[in-house]
Formats: sequence, C-alpha cells, structure tokens
Amino acid sequence: MTLLEVHPLEGAGAEILGADISSMNAGEWSQIEAAFASFGLLVFRDQIITEDEHVTFAARWGRAVQPKSNIHGVFPEIAVSPTNATPSNERGVWHADQSFLSVPTLGAVEVVRGQPADGAHTRFASTYAAFDALTTGTQKALEALTAVHALNTEGSSNHGIGDCSWCDPLAQGSEGASAKHPIVILHPISGRKALFVNPTFTTSVVDMEEAAGLALLNQLYEHCQRPEFIANVEWEPGTVVMWDNRAMLHFTEPSELTPLTHRVTLGGTTLRPAITPDKVDPSLTQRAGATLAGGILTAAMTGIAEVIHPERVKQDIEIVSEAPEPDDLPELDFGELPPLD
Repeated sequence: MTLLEVHPLEGAGAEILGADISSMNAGEWSQIEAAFASFGLLVFRDQIITEDEHVTFAARWGRAVQPKSNIHGVFPEIAVSPTNATPSNERGVWHADQSFLSVPTLGAVEVVRGQPADGAHTRFASTYAAFDALTTGTQKALEALTAVHALNTEGSSNHGIGDCSWCDPLAQGSEGASAKHPIVILHPISGRKALFVNPTFTTSVVDMEEAAGLALLNQLYEHCQRPEFIANVEWEPGTVVMWDNRAMLHFTEPSELTPLTHRVTLGGTTLRPAITPDKVDPSLTQRAGATLAGGILTAAMTGIAEVIHPERVKQDIEIVSEAPEPDDLPELDFGELPPLD
C-alpha cells in the first residue's frame, strides 16, 4: 500500500501528495477517507483526469445531485463554471452551499480545467475549528439552539446569492426554500461537533427575538472568519478540491474572470443536533432573549448569563454557566435592559 502524504494547510484542510485520484487502490482510498473526515477540505494538485473519472471519483463519496444550470453537455452531473463572469457581490459572500435545503448537500468535488491569467483563489473556513475554539459554556448554550436557513426570503440576509447560478447551481427555481438546522451539528462522517451557520442563508434563530438572534448570528459569523480558521486555496489547472459543506464555509473573491472549473455536488444526509432533544431543557430556547444596550450585548437563558464587550466580540464569545438569579445579578451598567425572566 502506498502511503500518501497529508500536509495540513494553514488554517483549514489539507493537501494530499502522492495520490492519483483516477486510479486508487483500497489502501489509498481509505487514507483519503480518513483525511476527509479529519480535515473536511482536501486539495489534490497535478491531477490529469477525464470528466468520466471526475464523476467516478465523486460517486465514491455519495450520490451526485444534478445541477439546474450550467450543465455539462455530456455529463449531467457536472456543473460548468461560466468563463466570463461579471464581478458581483453575490460571489464575494461567505456561505455553505444549499444550507436552505432540509437535507443539505454533503459537499462538492471541483476540478480546475483552465485559469485566467491573473489567477484566482477561494478561501475556506473550518467550522470544526471555530466550534472547538469557543468556551465550554458557549458551546453548551449554542448546542440548544436551532437556526432558520432560507433562500431569497423577504428580509433575509441572502445578499442576492439566489441569482448567482454558479455559487449555487442547485438553487435555480428554489426561491423561498427554507429549513431549520441545529446551530451545532454532530458531523455525520467524523462524529465531531461543528457550527452550522453562514451569513448568506442563515436568517434567524428559532424562538429568539429577531434583533437578538441576528446579533448572536453576526458574532458567530465574525468568529468563524478569524484568520486562524481560514485556508486560501489557489486555483491552478489540474487542481482538484473537495470540501464538506457541513464543516466548511467558503468565499470566492469577485474577479473579472473565473477559472474554468467542473463541479460535482454530492447529496447529503439529515443533520443531527450535537445533543439529543431529551437532554435539552424544553423551555431553554423559549426563554432565550437578548438585547443590545449601551454597546454591550447581554443575554440570559436558563443557567446561562452572557456579557460581551464590543472589543471582545471578534475574539471571544463567552457564556458563563450557572448564572446568578436575576435578583442576584451584579450591579453593572448595561443601560436599559428587559427583565431576565
């Protein structure tokens, strides 16, 4: 058995050396499976593969989902990137593909077929790492929460990405699609916990006042975008990139031209919460509340108190367990706050 070289990338994912994905033996395949479960993002360089070999490699991971636009003329599983794309805000947004589906996609296998002269790249952020970096109290609080993901619903934070056929080639004709997912999932492949929110499709927190929910989500987005969780992948002809939508966010810089790429998107499974419902206080999310006052975010939940100063928001989301009862709260100047009951 050939031992493949797995080189972790700075921030997220890994580059695999020594693999020819057009012809792998069982031992090599098992190594790649283990690496994908561990890292959620794999990069293979100098791969010379046909469209048929691309589809075959992708099929080993799961069912290919046929795109609704930019379809390859011979292989309907493959979405082909437009070679002359107009720069737009839609392409420069952090997101996880199709999180608005009730069963989000597993991820994608993308092959670079050609590249513009000025180069191109995509950034990936590990939501495994983002979750692991949170304090224990924050993790436990978030595990009890559920978020709504939607495509182009009125008042959503979609930033118009539903009109970007290449960002989400499965989204065409799906306007108004929505689903609820745990904010913290138990990953179906690795068994690890990961944050599952993104600023493109996540619109609200279930049973949380709208402003408070958006404030919490915005903190999580900023947290996920910390540099130490991010890898920058350069697109070069012969590069194959495979990422897991349940453990990664990605962001493509707007440019005058996009690299010519072929993408196969893979069907996923229903997402499981990090904790089972019978272990969650049923009144927890019902009593969750938050307010922005005096530049300080204060939230109160069952057994949880949260006080975040603006200067700390990007670096820490701190939730202290075993909060004092409302009558015993320390005398801190939060401005006008609602009662904590």
